[in-house]
Amino acid sequence: MEHIHLETKNLSFTYPDGTEALRNVNIKIKRGEKIAIMGPNGAGKSTLFSHFNGLSEPTSGHVEIDGEKIVYERDDLLKVRQKVGIVFQDPNDQLFAPTVKEDVAFGPMNLGLEYDEVNARITESLEMVGMSGFEDKTPHHLSGGQQKRVAIAGIVAMRPEIMILDEPTAGLDPEGVDKVLNILNKLNDEGMSIVISSHDIEMVNHFADKIFVLYNGEIIAEGDKHQIFSDKELLKKAHLKAPVTTEILYKLKENGLNVDSEKISIEETVEEILKAKKINL
Repeated sequence: MEHIHLETKNLSFTYPDGTEALRNVNIKIKRGEKIAIMGPNGAGKSTLFSHFNGLSEPTSGHVEIDGEKIVYERDDLLKVRQKVGIVFQDPNDQLFAPTVKEDVAFGPMNLGLEYDEVNARITESLEMVGMSGFEDKTPHHLSGGQQKRVAIAGIVAMRPEIMILDEPTAGLDPEGVDKVLNILNKLNDEGMSIVISSHDIEMVNHFADKIFVLYNGEIIAEGDKHQIFSDKELLKKAHLKAPVTTEILYKLKENGLNVDSEKISIEETVEEILKAKKINL
């Protein structure tokens, strides 16, 4: 039986002013999956994420971690936050200590770990994200990409089983994006379930096993990247752009070439074009 790691059941959330932010959201995340949640700004992605580790309490419906409902009591929430780590979009919301080392130490110390264990985790986490040697630097003197990696290290140090990242590559240059993706893939290889929100179609295209599209607080589609990115109407509705490769295949199709517009990777796209060329020669 497949292990459902995190699940929301008819999760709805209404702000005190009556704004419905989430409506009947049903999501299942299996252990070890790489999931992307996509949607326009204001769709409710950050609100949804704040429910995954009990930062917000649903107005109705509930969240289950490993089949157990989240209970909104201090000790229970501490356990949930050991299992589910969240990296916020803006590292400044997360980095507040005078040095990188103290920042990364914050989570493990809250878990009540021994001094030696905390130190070991600082070293290990910074190594994992390629930030060894920055222990005594001030987080605010680092570049955006470096800050992001330190924020990830701070969560990795708590050794969660599920890692939630809100727009993990926002504002990073291509090299920064690659570095963050490599970290996430490495963590996933070690068995961690990863959930990201993103606008970056090309990045999601490289990363996610499964995509949920959130629009106006509702999940309007779910599927793998081939299903989601080849659905032009859906992308239009959710204000998402198709990957460049999809656009190329659509154009070829419109011009009468027999190509499969569900192909996504550059390799597959080239293959489709060459096949079509052979047929038309």
